[in-house]
Amino acid sequence: MSLSIPPEVARHLGYYVYLYVDPRTDRPFYVGKGQGARILSHLSEEGETEKVKTIAELKRLGLEPKLDILAHQLPDEETAFRIETAVIDVMGLQFLSNRVRGWGSIRSGRMPLAQLIPYYAAKPVEIADPVMLIRVNRKYWHGMPEQDLYEITRGVWKVGQRRENVQYALAIFEGVVREVYKIDAWHEAGTTPYSTREPDDVQLPGRWEFTGSIALPEIRERYFGCSVAEYLRAGAQNPIAYVNV
Repeated sequence: MSLSIPPEVARHLGYYVYLYVDPRTDRPFYVGKGQGARILSHLSEEGETEKVKTIAELKRLGLEPKLDILAHQLPDEETAFRIETAVIDVMGLQFLSNRVRGWGSIRSGRMPLAQLIPYYAAKPVEIADPVMLIRVNRKYWHGMPEQDLYEITRGVWKVGQRRENVQYALAIFEGVVREVYKIDAWHEAGTTPYSTREPDDVQLPGRWEFTGSIALPEIRERYFGCSVAEYLRAGAQNPIAYVNV
C-alpha cells in the first residue's frame, strides 16, 4: 500500500481514531488512535502479534486491510484515547487483535450495571488463608467466560519458591476479587494446555503457571466480590502479591 498523508491533510485530521478492516469480512480487526501518519505505521510492523499476522495473511492473498478514520478533528489526545477505549469495549477485545483494552477502560470502560454496583460497593475483607493475589487488569474484560478468566489468572508469572506455600490464587481486577482458585500444582510456563491463549503468549522461559480449580464454596464466598485493595501497594509494577505466605 503506497498511501501517504500530506501535511495539510494531517493538520485537518488532528487527533483521530482509526480502524483496520479485513476486506474479506468487512469487520474491523484493530482499533487505534493517533495523529499524523500513525494509521499507516502498522503496515510495516514486524513481530508475532495477531495484528501483524492478519496483515501478513492479507498480503499473501494479494489483499490490503481497509483503513478507516472513525473520528477526527478531536480536541486532544485524551478524547482520542476515550473514543478508542469505547470502541474496543463495544466491539469486544476477544474479536480484535488489540492485546489490551483501551486507556481508562479499567475504571470507566464498559461494564454491566449488575457488576458496576458491587464493584463500587465492594467491602474490604481480611485474608486468613495463604494466598497469592494476581492482578489481571490488563487482560480482564467484564463478562469474560469462566475459562478465559481462569487461564489469564493461572499463568504466566515470575514467581519464586514461595509459590509452593500458596493454597489459593485470587484473580484481582482493580482491587476487587473476581474469582478464587484452589492451586493444585505449579508447572513451568507453557507446559500445560491452554484453550483460550496462544502458545507464544505462555511459552516464556523462567515463568510459571498453576493448575487448579474454583475453590470450594466456603472459601470462595469468603473472598469473592470483596475488596483486597489494602493488601496491594499503590503503584506496584509486580502483578503478584503474597498474603500469609
